[in-house]
Amino acid sequence: MSQQIKAIRGMHDTLPDEMPLWHFVESTIIQTLHNYGYREIRTPILEKTELFKHSIGETTDIVTKEMYTFEDRNGELLTMRPEGTASCVRALIENGLVQSNHNRLWYYGPMFRHERPQKGRLRQFHQIGIEVFGIPGPDIDAEIIIMCARIWKALSLDGIKLELNTLGNPQARQDYRERLIEYFSDNRDQLDDDSLNRLNKNPMRILDSKNPDLKKLIESAPQMAESLDDESKDHFATMQTILDTNGIKYQINPRLVRGLDYYNRTVFEWVTDRLGAQSAVCAGGRYDGMVEHFGGPVTPGIGFGIGLERLTLLLQENEQIDIPQENPDIYLVIATDEAIDAAMKLAETLRDQLPEIRLMTHCGGGNFKKQFKKADKSGASLALILGSKELENQTIGIKSLRTDAEQIEVSWTELADKIRNNNLIGCYSSKARL
Repeated sequence: MSQQIKAIRGMHDTLPDEMPLWHFVESTIIQTLHNYGYREIRTPILEKTELFKHSIGETTDIVTKEMYTFEDRNGELLTMRPEGTASCVRALIENGLVQSNHNRLWYYGPMFRHERPQKGRLRQFHQIGIEVFGIPGPDIDAEIIIMCARIWKALSLDGIKLELNTLGNPQARQDYRERLIEYFSDNRDQLDDDSLNRLNKNPMRILDSKNPDLKKLIESAPQMAESLDDESKDHFATMQTILDTNGIKYQINPRLVRGLDYYNRTVFEWVTDRLGAQSAVCAGGRYDGMVEHFGGPVTPGIGFGIGLERLTLLLQENEQIDIPQENPDIYLVIATDEAIDAAMKLAETLRDQLPEIRLMTHCGGGNFKKQFKKADKSGASLALILGSKELENQTIGIKSLRTDAEQIEVSWTELADKIRNNNLIGCYSSKARL
């Protein structure tokens, strides 16, 4: 007997019963992005490894520990994308679109990081992200944060809070980096192994440490505000004013630095305390030097990514959210084998006439009683019944599966109008549809 093959650790199946929630989340977010004028871009899952090394930073945990990297048959190092921003930047430069007028983009798809799987953290996870290029001012920073707030409202999602910080310009960030190295070097006897490894490579990541023994040391560390340039201070203050005007509540978190090397100025996270250690549901910020870093013209950029696994975990706890179901509207019961040809033809005709409906035709035979049980179990509103008598008379039975209404019989030619004009199924009444 062969051994059962199971999914790779940290890479989960999303089963049919879970998909209505995912479709609800995806469609709600994407509709909001469309309402703000964002357009979709699709980039490959595989990219050259150097793309992520140069954008994310060669000393980050993602590059040093977490990327799925392999050598292909041509000897080239390829990586399964761990995030979406670098791919968007590469695509815009390669296709000559950096200076286009339509550079408010969104993308959706799987990302891959070889991390320790836990609640809200998988090795294959899904993100919806946005990237904006060519707008330097604080107004776009505020708008994408306001857009996030609108997404949470559309999803009826509560219990998440906005944290903000600014990292200043590259020189301010470098000055801050040097101050952190000096501070933590003076206290290196208190650092754990991870922090020691980060000390001279990426000292800002020490501020992200979840080690409780380092809490007091981190709280006493120098703050970014002490190294900020005046222009970044003004940028950050103006953004806050716009957020205040729009009623967006937030908290300034001076320890919010984001682990990726490409961030500057505005950084933000939407966080929750309901997912254990994985508190961030959405995170983003500015990366004004990345396009230039990859050979493009000087082009400011800003974006965010929303983790859908974490978002769906939060929404599963909200019993008040009405998730549109994806059951068939109609189940066609074929009560005799001689009616199969006519039933299949009738089903296709009905799909032509009523393209909005979800119609499931019974296949696989079985007696009438078993078929009717399957019809009921499918969640359909109506059962259509075609047997020997109906075949002979070119009629069909209509039976409500969710009410006590009497079964009726109509001709094949009248069937579509009967369903549409009498609101026999939800898509022709008030039922919400994806």
